[in-house]
Amino acid sequence: MNRQPLKWNFSGLHHEAGCDEAGRGCLSGPVFAAAVILPIKPDQYLESQLYDSKSLSPSKRNELRIIIEKQAVSFAVAMVEPAEIDRINILNASIKAMHIALERLPVAPQFILVDGNRFRNFGNIPHQCIVKGDKKYHSVAAASILAKTWRDDYLTNLHSEFPVYGWSSNKGYPTAAHLQTLQFHGPCKHHRKSFKASGQLMLTL
Repeated sequence: MNRQPLKWNFSGLHHEAGCDEAGRGCLSGPVFAAAVILPIKPDQYLESQLYDSKSLSPSKRNELRIIIEKQAVSFAVAMVEPAEIDRINILNASIKAMHIALERLPVAPQFILVDGNRFRNFGNIPHQCIVKGDKKYHSVAAASILAKTWRDDYLTNLHSEFPVYGWSSNKGYPTAAHLQTLQFHGPCKHHRKSFKASGQLMLTL
């Protein structure tokens, strides 16, 4: 796969936090977000291997997660539960999760780099939205990997409580098998009732 090299920094400031979310399009489970401040000087291995989480295998994501968490100047992960997603909608929940992750950073950022095109001011810290930022900047790619791996672990643990939905494999996404199970068993407390498939089934219960 031919990939464009990622850039290490956008603002030129030392404490630039990359932000991204995972699980926005799922029918079940929380939406997760991560904020990551990487060192200003690139690590050669991390620089060569880091890319957006969707383009990496699960084993590579887990390998890079360990490296990111070890080498980051600061990182934090947060989630917003399905009930809150239903109450405020998935866009607002995604931004809220990013804000919580930023609040939890042990080192305060000087600048925030956000994947996508929507965000709300976080205090008086300047920010920039970058469409497909996880394919352009290392810190955003690192945030996408942490958000994805933390969420996958969370859904795998939920699978033991409700194994019928197959969350250990589908991670809450609307796969054919997940939709078929929803039609037969209906949604549970971890489903997002405002989402089309889950919401329609709720009306029939």
